[in-house]
Amino acid sequence: MSSPLTPAQLAVLREQGFVVARAFLPAARRDALRALATAQLEQAAAPVEYEADLAYPGAPASRQAEGGGTVRRLLDAYARDPLFAAWATDPAVAASLQRYFGQPAVLSRAHHNCVMTKHPRFGSLTGWHRDIRYWSFDREDLVSTWLALGPETAHNGGLWLVPGSHVMDLPAERFDAAQFLREDLPENAALIASAVTPELEPGDVLFFHCRTLHAAGRNQSDQVKFSVVHTYHAADTRPIPGTRSASKPEAALPEAALPLG
Repeated sequence: MSSPLTPAQLAVLREQGFVVARAFLPAARRDALRALATAQLEQAAAPVEYEADLAYPGAPASRQAEGGGTVRRLLDAYARDPLFAAWATDPAVAASLQRYFGQPAVLSRAHHNCVMTKHPRFGSLTGWHRDIRYWSFDREDLVSTWLALGPETAHNGGLWLVPGSHVMDLPAERFDAAQFLREDLPENAALIASAVTPELEPGDVLFFHCRTLHAAGRNQSDQVKFSVVHTYHAADTRPIPGTRSASKPEAALPEAALPLG
């Protein structure tokens, strides 16, 4: 059974904007999720997002080009299978986030809520950004979980993150029109140079804040990388009506009978 984040881990999350919980998900559940994700990827079971549709650097030029059928994300994980729903609302995740927010947590089904895949050759890279760039909530305090279903390193496209960037006030001109950090600016280059890439083992979970700057490179291995990603907010945080953030019903997490820390 998984254990919630400790007070020390919560302190790291608040201070640097992310924390890794090692061996958070037991092997049997992790392996069952990986087998399910692999089967659904082989079927391209809808709904899915294709690399070619995003046109990020390194993606196929179109659906008709070589690699055009490469899936980037299996969407709406919560509704895909009870195994995914059980992970999204896991009691240890719920308790961890209740301690972080100081109140019960809610799963957003409109953002992340997916199995993120990264393929050799046709998996694209993702530029430096904050997830909150395209989210619309009345408070910018959301936390995502990134469950590694296999090893993740810089070699196979693991995440890079800038410690402490969730509390940095960065002016708009340091970002481009799509709100990716401009890598041509010297001040941004210095910021990027401070980034780290936590190496994850299967079953590890990265908790990270929605304002933490992060990026991911290409998968240079010969194996598809699988990660399950969900996003949560406090019960009194609300998506703004009429926006994408309010486009799907949310799911309340079970309240934890634990002291808040």
